[in-house]
Amino acid sequence: MTLSTGQITGSNFAYQHLPFERFLDDAAALGRERLELWGIAPHLHIPQLSDAEARAVRRRTDALGLKVHCLTPEQVMYPVNIASPATWLRASSIAMFRRAAEVAAELGAELLLLTPGRGLESEPVRDAWQRSVDAVGEISAYAASLGVTCVLEALQRVESNLVNDSRTLARMIDEVGAPNLGAVLDTVGMAVAGESVDDYFDNLGDRVRHVHLIDGSPAGHLAWGDGELPLADYLAALDRRGYQGQLTFELFGDGTYAFDPRPVVERCLTAVRSALPAAR
Repeated sequence: MTLSTGQITGSNFAYQHLPFERFLDDAAALGRERLELWGIAPHLHIPQLSDAEARAVRRRTDALGLKVHCLTPEQVMYPVNIASPATWLRASSIAMFRRAAEVAAELGAELLLLTPGRGLESEPVRDAWQRSVDAVGEISAYAASLGVTCVLEALQRVESNLVNDSRTLARMIDEVGAPNLGAVLDTVGMAVAGESVDDYFDNLGDRVRHVHLIDGSPAGHLAWGDGELPLADYLAALDRRGYQGQLTFELFGDGTYAFDPRPVVERCLTAVRSALPAAR
């Protein structure tokens, strides 16, 4: 299989200041077939979203010829931390992800995206690591009972002190030992860690199940062309490695993308189309 723009999802990252329906209409108009949904207020706030509301979203996506592929609850900016030493926060965070797994099942999503959380900077890393492993295991087991696969993403050091590169990501997935747990390759997190696409596949192999394809300097979650990362090289490596999953533009930038996100998404699609011949 050759890498193609058909693998790029529609995603509501950068649409948080517009109606959710606007995002769905844009995704359909831009020829997307699969979606990664960011579970954030005012769109799909996981603790508040009912089963009936999730089913209504699925009916709307079905009517537009779209399929939800991945559900990504907001979990870095919100008070969500599955590795927290605070019992109440860790318990509420696990409960949020269990509910997210239920929502994913109602949406018909194949994947639920998780991050490892973080421990206190003043405590031994091993303590927070074990809390994270236990929580990811519990969430993955519950998701499996609903037919949902989980994917775990490494975070930048400013976001987590537990999993910051493909080696520690592979170690955590190994320790969890859940058959329905895979990995996310995020190009910005990868670049910040000084890694390559090949590093991810060398360490994780076919456990790489999802890709966040974004530009950066090297950080920033930018639209392609606003940063300095080598898009053509990344696409060539993904193609060479036979990656067959989905890719998402996780756009945040400096906040201005949210004023009018569709042209930004179009610019990213154009950049990928232009870079793809180098991957063949």
